[in-house]
Amino acid sequence: MMNAVIEKIEVLLLDVPTIRPHRLSVATMHHQTLVLLRLLASDGIAGWGEATTIGGLAYGGESPESIKINIDTYMAPLLIGRDASQIALLMALIGKNVQGNRFAKCAIETALCDAQARRLGVPLSALFGGRVRESLPVAWTLASGDTARDIAEAEKMLDLRRHNIFKLKIGLRPVREDVAHVAAIKRTLGERASVRVDVNQAWGETDALLGMALLHDAGVDLVEQPIAARNHEGLRQLRAKCSMPLMADEALHGPLDAMALARLHAVDVFAVKITQSGGLTGARQVAAIAEAAHIDLYGGTMLEGAIGTMASAQLFAGFPALTWGTELFGPLLLTEEILQTPLLYRDFCLQLPTSPGLGIALDEDRLDFLRRDKKAAAVFAMQ
Repeated sequence: MMNAVIEKIEVLLLDVPTIRPHRLSVATMHHQTLVLLRLLASDGIAGWGEATTIGGLAYGGESPESIKINIDTYMAPLLIGRDASQIALLMALIGKNVQGNRFAKCAIETALCDAQARRLGVPLSALFGGRVRESLPVAWTLASGDTARDIAEAEKMLDLRRHNIFKLKIGLRPVREDVAHVAAIKRTLGERASVRVDVNQAWGETDALLGMALLHDAGVDLVEQPIAARNHEGLRQLRAKCSMPLMADEALHGPLDAMALARLHAVDVFAVKITQSGGLTGARQVAAIAEAAHIDLYGGTMLEGAIGTMASAQLFAGFPALTWGTELFGPLLLTEEILQTPLLYRDFCLQLPTSPGLGIALDEDRLDFLRRDKKAAAVFAMQ
């Protein structure tokens, strides 16, 4: 029997408002542009992937627009007409012909894996060895910058039993002001919740030393990427001088960075992201390096929609240890639902489906409504 071949690859840009402004040290988000990839094969099976990033080019080297044009122009032509089941071969072909573009490559690999798992009738996690857990603890990010508002939001999440882990985005204000904001929230929540912070590289080493000491005294559990991503030696010195766990995020762009950080003993925790790792396979390699180096894991996010979130969840469910939980709350930050049945968040965790592939079904009508090209065409037609 002839194997299914790839017939079409389509990249969709969906502009979706967020439920509130989401403030980072590098940008303030009022909407998220979801970058979705649909791969169609000759056997009628479609696979979905996602390459969503944050803040245009404020956060990293790929934007929604560049991801789409690079896939359309350079990557899709390499794949059309090829055996859809040969995932490793196809990704090696792209790797040989395309430098960088980690987010775009992740979307393609995810779509190939989703389609193949559907073809085999198994969850996507089965392609990576299966699961050790059926649900994942999920943190919620408090990023309004307003102390009273963040406390009210955290209390609501606790009452709903949706989140009992909170990460605060800081770095825009002077260190002592930021710490006072975090400390007030931690005092109110007490032992009912874990409180962590993400500085998104906003501090220099001196500010980081002060900030981490003050945050430790305030009862904060973890500090994420306080200084510049490339300053691996600075991270190592911070870890040596400070007594609270330190996590790498922007410093971790796949297995090579994981090896460099592990050799230096620079951090205590890796924030594993499938897009930053260049795909599911790269993220699994990052996790393996962490395990070998006795570095804890945290399942990170780029605030993806449901596709990227579930792709991450399917992979993270197979990690032997996930000490710091995950941050897979992206779909909850959006005002629009793109699934026929929303993801299930319950008892402070994201529940994993057992149906084939990613285990989700897209709402095609909602996709059409949110597509940027469809909106642009409608505006043009009205003129």
